[in-house]
Amino acid sequence: AGIIQRQQSSFVVGFGNTNKIMATPGGFRAGTAAIPSSQVEISVMCRNLINLDMLSKSDPMCVMYTMDIKSQKYIEYSRTETIMDNLNPEFARKFVIDYFFEEAQKLKFEVYDIDSASRNLSQHDFVGSIELTLGEIVGTVGGCVIKKLRGNCDGDRGSIILRAEELSSCKEIALIQLKGTGLDQKNWWGLFGKSDPFLTFYRANEDNSYTVVHRTEHIMSTLNPEWKSFNIPLKTLCNGDYDRSIKVECYDWNSSGNHELIGQFITNVREMSSGGSKVFELRNALSKKKKASGQIHVLSFRIETQSTFIDYVRGGMQLNFTVAVDFTASNGNPQSSTSLHYNNPYQQNQYAAAISSVGEILQDYDSDKMYPALGFGARMPDGTVSHEFALNFNPQNPFCSGVDGILAAYYHSLNSVQLYGPTNFAPVINHVAKFAAAVRDGSEYFVLLIITDGIITDMPQTKTAIVSASILPMSIIIVGVGNADFTAMDELDGDDVRLSSQGRYAERDIVQFVPFRNFLSGGGSMHVSQAFLAKEVLAEVPDQIISYMKRYNIKPRPPKPSPIPGSRPVAPIQQAPRAQQAPPYP
Repeated sequence: AGIIQRQQSSFVVGFGNTNKIMATPGGFRAGTAAIPSSQVEISVMCRNLINLDMLSKSDPMCVMYTMDIKSQKYIEYSRTETIMDNLNPEFARKFVIDYFFEEAQKLKFEVYDIDSASRNLSQHDFVGSIELTLGEIVGTVGGCVIKKLRGNCDGDRGSIILRAEELSSCKEIALIQLKGTGLDQKNWWGLFGKSDPFLTFYRANEDNSYTVVHRTEHIMSTLNPEWKSFNIPLKTLCNGDYDRSIKVECYDWNSSGNHELIGQFITNVREMSSGGSKVFELRNALSKKKKASGQIHVLSFRIETQSTFIDYVRGGMQLNFTVAVDFTASNGNPQSSTSLHYNNPYQQNQYAAAISSVGEILQDYDSDKMYPALGFGARMPDGTVSHEFALNFNPQNPFCSGVDGILAAYYHSLNSVQLYGPTNFAPVINHVAKFAAAVRDGSEYFVLLIITDGIITDMPQTKTAIVSASILPMSIIIVGVGNADFTAMDELDGDDVRLSSQGRYAERDIVQFVPFRNFLSGGGSMHVSQAFLAKEVLAEVPDQIISYMKRYNIKPRPPKPSPIPGSRPVAPIQQAPRAQQAPPYP
């Protein structure tokens, strides 16, 4: 288990008893390189964490970092969910990372006690951390490592348990809805005490242990709950193995975090998807009762093939990229070298670097490479203040040719307007939303990049605009430049708490915010910083596209034909006409 071995000239990576042949004799090509790699899922549990809260238990979350080979610095990779009031958390959100045998992939895991909704880790209590390599986890028997957390002071901080498993290439997802009947009553106060039930799903490991893969919501005061339907990739639920054991536990939720087991059952995907009415009896070995502690009914269990971002791209989906630049006075006089808009002849400023890094990635998915470029917060030559003006000063056609065209229009605007204020986002968001609302069939998707140096002054209007745009084929990337306090931006990036406005919640998380300063390497190469920035801000876009397509049941179109050498040329594809004119500005 967990070994690298040679078998009949094939390179094999083994995780437990599951071996994946990375290169076979039949695939041998002299003079070429074949990189043996796999995609690995890392599950995280903690045990006996130190309690950092006075009146309750800690609310732990785990952050994973990967080390950049060039800068030798750790870069945040992803975070788990926060589990309330629990010193022995088992996180359902996993870390999925590419594994390369020939690289020393250094990882760091940090555990925090979360005290607020802020994504700024300095606002939370540090529990402890460990550093190790991915190979150390993969190479351990059973793919499981247990280590003591190290903190800022002496004393036992608790342990972290990391388990790695190679993921299958399964693209199927399960759509599941369950209900319970006749559950045991766990709340005994009053004459009509009831339970607050929720379900936890586990998949079996090869060492007969189980790993959490999903939790439902808890439903208050009922013995006959009906949980919301949910979908889960089969590679998460059972790694694509229909016969792999799945344990389902039903708990009575308690605000203290001491949830009480009602009962459990064991099944597998093949059994649950075999059709017919499925009812499972809950059993609790700790209960003195000999009878079942309730029943779980499978209302629906459907397996579908999950389409990927690449499927939609191959079907002809176009990504439409729009830039909106902050021209408020807080950026400083553009003629001064201290200004965030200063045109340094030797290196791009942060605005230009953000435009280049994101634009150069997205331009590969746009056939005409014509991009609207907007500005906001500037005083125009006629004395008016605009929060939605074309950088090329052509309001009827604000499109620029490629990334170079955007940069040229940006530099020209700096010499043509006066930096002013305030910092309003809603006008540019609503501008792009008008175009997205006109093309909702999945043939086009819109990405708005907002680059800003300061705090939003129209936060209520911006939240309303984002919530309205969440039903559209649209994503918003916000890059903060300079050293301002961007804490308020975390509210817009709904990774943990869904954004709402006037009682209405966003249907999808469509915003990604990052401060550029997190990627500046203190005198290092701006090109390296740009690469890290692009990776961070664009990481969520494919999933946001998939979430839109799934919500509106839009399937990928058949792949577009491509010319084959030596054959008759393929007729050009007639694409739907794109809107080439922006709405008139007020």
